[in-house]
Amino acid sequence: MQKRIQTDENIKSYRQQMPNIPESEILPITAEINYEGRLSLGGCDIRSLVEEYGSPLYIYDEDTLRDICRDFVGSFTAEYPDTHIEYSSKAFANPTVLKIVEEEGLDMDVVTGGELAVAIASDFPGERMNFHGNNKGREELVEALEYGIGLITLDSFAEIDLLNKVAGDLGKKQQVMLRLSPSIDPHTHMLTSTGILDSKFGFSIETGDAEVAVKKAIEKENLDVVGVHFHLGSPIFELEPYSEAIDYVLKFVSEMRDKYGLELKRFSPGGGFAIGYVTDTLPPSMSDYAKEIADAIRKGCDTYGLDEPTVSVEPGRAIVGRAGVAVYTVGGIKTIPDVRTYVSVDGGMGDNIRPALYESEYAVVPVDRPVADRNQTVTVAGKFCESGDVLARDVDLPNVETGELLALPASGAYCLMMASNYNMQTRPAVVMVKDGKVRLIRRRETYRDLLVSSLDLD
Repeated sequence: MQKRIQTDENIKSYRQQMPNIPESEILPITAEINYEGRLSLGGCDIRSLVEEYGSPLYIYDEDTLRDICRDFVGSFTAEYPDTHIEYSSKAFANPTVLKIVEEEGLDMDVVTGGELAVAIASDFPGERMNFHGNNKGREELVEALEYGIGLITLDSFAEIDLLNKVAGDLGKKQQVMLRLSPSIDPHTHMLTSTGILDSKFGFSIETGDAEVAVKKAIEKENLDVVGVHFHLGSPIFELEPYSEAIDYVLKFVSEMRDKYGLELKRFSPGGGFAIGYVTDTLPPSMSDYAKEIADAIRKGCDTYGLDEPTVSVEPGRAIVGRAGVAVYTVGGIKTIPDVRTYVSVDGGMGDNIRPALYESEYAVVPVDRPVADRNQTVTVAGKFCESGDVLARDVDLPNVETGELLALPASGAYCLMMASNYNMQTRPAVVMVKDGKVRLIRRRETYRDLLVSSLDLD
């Protein structure tokens, strides 16, 4: 259902004021100040949205989402025409988002049967999908093969055997890639580094497991090994780890070609592309990432005598992160003289656990007065019964009052996917905005939702 927020037509104007907002580079591209001096997205007044759909509220901007999809496709195909962009749906799996991703020509990867179910509900083409994950179950694999999934990326010896059996039972020969671990440090948080030696993901080249996996998978009659994949981690703000890992992996591939006849038809350096969460730490441009990766692949193929493969990259955060903004309402304010001022809001680690889990930083924008002087340093805390429930530590804001709205830019990735019902808190509504119109793409949970599984037992 699509609904228009009824506000004065002048709310669409005043784009000339946008550069005054300090967070303009990390907010959605349609962010502006409306005629009442408040922050708006997609032509919609944020306070009006909160009054309609409640608080906390997650707002996605369709124009930003589509613009970023096009930037990925344009940047990578300009440098390496035979590139597929696979949206990593674990960042935000939602039918409305997946339909937009498909319309913009992106492929997609999933990591669980649940994400696959969302893709199926969205009628996403199976042949444009890749099933990742380090411990896929039989039921998940059956569902994927029955849907006609294009690729499955294998992550363990057990998966090689299991998928070969499942494919045989279904009378199919499944195209697969092997996930390799290149032991390269991407210089990101230790909990989001996945390409190092000490990781649950992938077959390690360093230990010899990768070679065993290549030999074993090639020998399976129901598997067609079309390529290899690696993923270093996320978010990666540096370019060098990509080129270093690409060279290392392509050298290994050339050795496996000579030993076992591995033919590299498809190659993926994963994703991990960073976004700006705070204004003083911005990532390289997408064209910079694309050039680094494309140049490294061409150089590696030339060095090791490989034909240039089809390339797939797997952005998730970088597709939806900037498009989403979380909005909260201020409640209690506690000032401890000479120590700290806590500004508590009506959400927190239940809808965004990233600061507690990864020490992630977020900027904070006062919705009602986005360009006011930031003359107070505060810590924005959540409402959950944990001392670690902090969304943004030591950020500068105007003198905040109870009832004000605070927006956290760059909240579009992982926040909602990692959300929980801790303290039996309901999860927020999610809306998509464009040209002054709003669509509810996920309703707010109710207490009935929290109880339904138990009530159904009666």
